[in-house]
Amino acid sequence: MAVPAVADRKEDYRKLTGPQKAAIIMMSIDEENATKLFNMMDDEEIKEISNTMASLGTVSAETVERLFLDFVESMSSSGVVVGTFDSTEKLLLKALGKDRVDGIMEDIRGPAGRTTWDKLGNVNEEILATFLKNEYPQTIALVLSKIKADHAARVLSVFSEELATDVILRMLGMEAVRKEVLDGVEKTLRVEFMSNLAKTQRRDTHEIMADIFNNFDRNTESKFMGVLEQKSADSAERIRALMFTFEDLKKIDVAGVQALLRAVPKEKLPTAMKGASETIKEMFFKNMSERAAKLLREDMEAMGPVRLKDVDEAQMAIVSVAKDLAAKGEIVIAGDTGEDQLVY
Repeated sequence: MAVPAVADRKEDYRKLTGPQKAAIIMMSIDEENATKLFNMMDDEEIKEISNTMASLGTVSAETVERLFLDFVESMSSSGVVVGTFDSTEKLLLKALGKDRVDGIMEDIRGPAGRTTWDKLGNVNEEILATFLKNEYPQTIALVLSKIKADHAARVLSVFSEELATDVILRMLGMEAVRKEVLDGVEKTLRVEFMSNLAKTQRRDTHEIMADIFNNFDRNTESKFMGVLEQKSADSAERIRALMFTFEDLKKIDVAGVQALLRAVPKEKLPTAMKGASETIKEMFFKNMSERAAKLLREDMEAMGPVRLKDVDEAQMAIVSVAKDLAAKGEIVIAGDTGEDQLVY
């Protein structure tokens, strides 16, 4: 591999943002000095730098050296800096109290959003409703008044009719809420709900393994599934049920197929279709213009024999696009029960 030119290294350094430079410095100096610097910052500055530190990854020695020249000191002997959630939390604990660090790390690790109210908007309505059911109706009314209307509507629909009606009436009669009351509710949500949510919302191991199996080629998948069936038939069955394959695209409705066709890499489609069932081929052809379908058929015929590995790769790329669209709510993939559900 060629060594990057000096000009390229300088260019990499110039692209660093202020928070990135600060994060590299904080990860490079000793904990005692880092502690002193953190103590001089306010919460917003700490959050911004901590967030950057946690996503920093590996920084080249040349970049660190160049940066330290600007701060007068030469870099330490470590050569590179690696920023992770754990190393960031460990460093923050040296400078701040545990409660304060927990709040900062929850903001970094938790659902996306700057404020607690923003974060609540990214929490599944069933989970949020289950938590709120144990609160006073007046508190529920306050929380729902602070989140987006569409999300509040979904949460209310999960409640019993009696509770939902009570909350609606309290929201209608709600007056201005004192700041200290609002701050108290927000703190409770952050400490008792959001922090626990960040710790407990971990994916099922079978879901993780199903994603891995989805990315095997057919021979590898068949081999490992066969071994797993002998060792643990129940696990094999659960993984197979969670897997999403190219043939599962037939569960997409007409509008979804058209959206998928607009999003997929055009060069992947002919190769993927070479190994598809007649049902899938017909589904795609029907959702194209006559001219586009004709061109696709011609491309497939002109390709001749195609390696199975190439077909698998092309189909996996299209499945990945479909999953992304479903996760964003742009397409809906029907479940086996006939009810529409999103596939993540």
